[in-house]
Amino acid sequence: MKSIIAAFIEQFAGNEEDVRVFFAPGRVNLIGEHIDYNGGHVLPCALEIGTYLAIRERHDTTINFYSENFPETGQIQADLSHLVNDEKDSWANYPKGVIHACLDQLPETGYDLYFYGNIPNGAGLSSSASIELVTVHALNELHGMGLSNLEMVQLSQRVENEFIGVNCGIMDQFAVGFGAEDQAVLLNCETLDYRYVPLHLGNHSIVIANTNKKRGLADSAYNERRSTCDAALEKLKEKFPVTELCHLTSADLQEAEDMLTENEQKRVRHAVTENERTLRAVEVLEENDLFALGELMKQSHESLRTDYEVSCEELDVLVESALKQKGTIGARMTGAGFGGCTVNIVEDQYIEAFKKNVGEEYHSLTSREADFYTVKVGEGTRELTKSEASALQI
Repeated sequence: MKSIIAAFIEQFAGNEEDVRVFFAPGRVNLIGEHIDYNGGHVLPCALEIGTYLAIRERHDTTINFYSENFPETGQIQADLSHLVNDEKDSWANYPKGVIHACLDQLPETGYDLYFYGNIPNGAGLSSSASIELVTVHALNELHGMGLSNLEMVQLSQRVENEFIGVNCGIMDQFAVGFGAEDQAVLLNCETLDYRYVPLHLGNHSIVIANTNKKRGLADSAYNERRSTCDAALEKLKEKFPVTELCHLTSADLQEAEDMLTENEQKRVRHAVTENERTLRAVEVLEENDLFALGELMKQSHESLRTDYEVSCEELDVLVESALKQKGTIGARMTGAGFGGCTVNIVEDQYIEAFKKNVGEEYHSLTSREADFYTVKVGEGTRELTKSEASALQI
């Protein structure tokens, strides 16, 4: 174990005086899945786990990237004058894209960047949004760019859409940038209006279960869902005065049936009912009714499984097994789907039994090993003080 600053100096040499350290959290979405790009409401929260970045300016235009999590890629090098998405640079394309997006506001200087993350990669907890936000936050602070929180969030989403080529909505970056301790963020993805919703979990905790089945967000299935929704919306505009699917209500769905293919009907039904579930989830949280939240989570998973069809055998096994355990209030897949994680709310005294029982059943039914993380809801992106950075052991 060593401090992140010591690890930085070991990798890049030089002195530590000018090294600054930043943090951006991961996020989990409690409810409101696959509707951030349909003008819906989502209810994510930032986590205490996330991505740390130690950064120092250089005297030339070279940019060196290193990740403690991907030592096999070694140091990845780029130059300020030639920042392109290169498949062989894998994870480094995210910070590279952020630097590229900030070029007109940056001096002609390179950087040494050392990343360390404790978010499981590819698990659907927004490791990519976390890397983007920690990078833009660092550049903003280093150079006094004066970007607001929202501008940093929007820039990060633009990087993902245009530089990386993933057609994601804004939820992940927003949750990472605007997270607050013990609060969820209710975000209207169309207007970007948001408010904090207190998360009083009492003697319960959020447990993330990782299928360890990797899924790429850029997979054709994700973009296919988006195009189906877009096609359905165009048809529905002929009858309804809407600009987003989530403007519709459950009552509108029956009227709209004849206008859509069976596939479009299912996708639209998910978008509309998931938006309604999210708004209801806020009401029950404000009434401190965790059990009602759990019911809504179960309904959300069922809709993602049958109407949106983005679940998979591994996610379904984890959810079904979780719901059989004593002390489990709710369980659902979270993230893009096709693998990744489930989010569960479990009574503290039963968490160890939950991990053991669900893990064993999952292995026996899928031959895979699941990983479990009990997570706390944390703050958004920030700079660490020198003493915090020195104390951070990796």
